[in-house]
Amino acid sequence: MKKLIRVLGVLVVLGVAALLAFIFVPVQRTGTVTQLAADFKPAKGQGEYVMRAGDCMACHTSEGGKPFAGGRAIESPMGTIWTTNITPDKETGIGNWSLADFRAALYDGVTPNGTHLYPAMPYENYRKMSEEDIVALYDYFMHQVEPVSSKVEETKLAFPFNMRFGLRAWNWLAASYPAGFKPVQGADEQFNRGKYLVEGAGHCAACHSPRNLFMAQDGIDDTSKAFLSGGEIDGYTAPDLRGPDSGPQKWTTEQTAAYLATARNAHSSATGEMMLVVRDSLQYLTHEDNMAIATYLKKIGTAPANVSAASAKPEVTETEKLLTDAKPDMPLGPRLYLDNCAACHIVNGKGAGETFPELDGNSLVTAKSPKGLISVILHGAELPSTADRPMKLRMQGYDNRLSDEEVATLATFLRQGWHNKAPSVSAAEVKAVRDAATH
Repeated sequence: MKKLIRVLGVLVVLGVAALLAFIFVPVQRTGTVTQLAADFKPAKGQGEYVMRAGDCMACHTSEGGKPFAGGRAIESPMGTIWTTNITPDKETGIGNWSLADFRAALYDGVTPNGTHLYPAMPYENYRKMSEEDIVALYDYFMHQVEPVSSKVEETKLAFPFNMRFGLRAWNWLAASYPAGFKPVQGADEQFNRGKYLVEGAGHCAACHSPRNLFMAQDGIDDTSKAFLSGGEIDGYTAPDLRGPDSGPQKWTTEQTAAYLATARNAHSSATGEMMLVVRDSLQYLTHEDNMAIATYLKKIGTAPANVSAASAKPEVTETEKLLTDAKPDMPLGPRLYLDNCAACHIVNGKGAGETFPELDGNSLVTAKSPKGLISVILHGAELPSTADRPMKLRMQGYDNRLSDEEVATLATFLRQGWHNKAPSVSAAEVKAVRDAATH
């Protein structure tokens, strides 16, 4: 009941805000293209590199579709948002856009005709990109991307979210800060480069920061304690990146950089949306840039210096003893683990570095929402082929082998085994994930 009241309250507030915005708030654009940007000539390959850093392909390319032709469904709390065609096609794409139009879309979320883009387009973050990178990106899309005639499905959200003019008020609340990036005075070049990539083009906060009452990012830079403290995407948990038990704080900077470049390291591997980020974006960044991101994340973390959370763990856990000393009356959870998981992830839950991820302390396993873990058990997971790790690895799914009750029991065992302390999983939660995959 409390959740329903909260949702209704948000709808009322947004409806009133939309009405007031229509009456009082004009369409906003952040000035005009500066002379510096107008005169800037991008270096060879700069525009494509910025595109990779911004991960444009992942959202604007549908499964099996032409690059950047749009048509991918983005699920949001407001409903399904369909991504647009951003090829230079003049009828269905952005071929008629000027540099100022392009800049306004990335900085302000406004199209040439004044239509507001839904913030599934992370202009809250792209607003921090430099003028030079905006010019380079515009040059890339206009001169290096193949035009594709593709009229995508129109986004149709329910009231009050269908009133796009209401986004004027939303932008006033969420994106009213000055455009552009300001480096930290006194910080070294590597830190500021990592900060720029994380806060701007990489738009990490779009997934890894929580949302406030108005569904804006609760923290778009490291001045906020909520920044990168964990978020949620379509029911999946995007893990905390700053807390003492988070991956970037427990791992070395080299291990975090390896994860960014290859979707794997000695402790973990990427699944779901993060796998796509590595496949389409991060693997194309230079080693220096991935190290800059890893260094920045480490420095803004809250873990005590030179203290490894893993080092305090005992050598042999009760879970490992249970699995090692298997007995006929062993409970169902550990028995399912031995039958289906132990060959790869080992009885100590440590897996095999860069091949089979650790389950002990794994953020996907212990996430607030078990949806991601359930999905991996049911449907498997895949590690992409990257330049540094060409072999594509695939974990099988168990949807045809295990019942909802068995998956729930196995997931609960994983979430509470070794050093993990997460709530149990119900068969109803498993059924919901299984049913969603068939629709």
